[in-house]
Amino acid sequence: MLAVVSLAQFLGMTLWFSATAMTPLLVRDFDIPAHHVALLTMAVQAGFVVGTLASALTNLADILNPRTLMFIGSLAGAVANAAVIVAPGSASVIALRFLTGASLALVYPPGMKIAAGWFRDRRGFALGLLIGALTLGKAFPHLLTGLFGDNWHQPMLLVSGLAALGGILVLAVVRDGPYVAATAPFDPHAVRKILASRGARLATFGYLGHMWELYAMWTWIAVFATASFATSGLANATAAGSVAAFLAIGSGAAGCSMAGYLADRVGKARVAMWAMLASAACATLTVVVFGASPFWLYALVMVWGFAVVADSAQFSALVSEHAPREHVGTALTLQTCVGFLLTMVTIELLPRLADYVGWRWASLLLVPGPLLGAWAMARMARV
Repeated sequence: MLAVVSLAQFLGMTLWFSATAMTPLLVRDFDIPAHHVALLTMAVQAGFVVGTLASALTNLADILNPRTLMFIGSLAGAVANAAVIVAPGSASVIALRFLTGASLALVYPPGMKIAAGWFRDRRGFALGLLIGALTLGKAFPHLLTGLFGDNWHQPMLLVSGLAALGGILVLAVVRDGPYVAATAPFDPHAVRKILASRGARLATFGYLGHMWELYAMWTWIAVFATASFATSGLANATAAGSVAAFLAIGSGAAGCSMAGYLADRVGKARVAMWAMLASAACATLTVVVFGASPFWLYALVMVWGFAVVADSAQFSALVSEHAPREHVGTALTLQTCVGFLLTMVTIELLPRLADYVGWRWASLLLVPGPLLGAWAMARMARV
């Protein structure tokens, strides 16, 4: 079950950065103004926030079976993503990216609930593998961009086909596990009951520190790397930047898996704390490697990518353990909602800061988030 739902998450999450990976081509073909470029990613974040908020307030992730939700979300996202090819203008592209994000609100949290339902003692490892697959899925469009070059229609259609296949797989093959209630009646007090748990609150606070850094890093790492390579005099800096982005995001899959393995042995909060301290250190070291030999930049972004998402699954595992059993789906959805709402702040702020201080110094903006998250996890370890 874990293998199939992880594969479905990988396939579905290829939709997330499908447009971000092809930003220069979309800007060229749709004449997107420079000040709207960030919206290609932020629209997905906004759609996801709206979708998860609606789901949390209505208990949708607990009322309906998560397998059904994943199927619906995957197909809806695939259609919205493919429709970019026939979009009449930049406003339509951004609107379709918003719909893609809203659709993925029915893919990401339900997938975590399904995995949590099959594991109790090794939940940290299970969710680590799932988030690792999800992370690899988000990195995949950057690889496609490198393979297809200026032809962005084919990779967009390919990604949509993969997402639809993921939805079909989870509905046809996956079954509900015994450790989480597959469905539950609507409870208007569900959010209050979740927030009444000190463990759930600390896990969510730690998640906010994690999300302050994660998506801004994922969104702008290609631009940062390209600027660094150009400064160092590397030929074809843009292509090298895409490779760096794929390595940075893709290495997170290994980070999630290893962190999950360790978390079930030494503690989820402790592993999350270590990962955030490591990612904060990497964000700080960008100042040192910027413009230096490409070898050092590639090495840093791989370590950073490994650490920056290694803790992600552990926040979900902690919330699923501390939330009421009948509201696990709502708890996971609420956590992701507030986390992704915060990502919109740093995704927007980082390039603006870079305009003033340059990309060498801009990543220092990301450091406070994981440090505060590590503090929350240090307290969580004592809960």
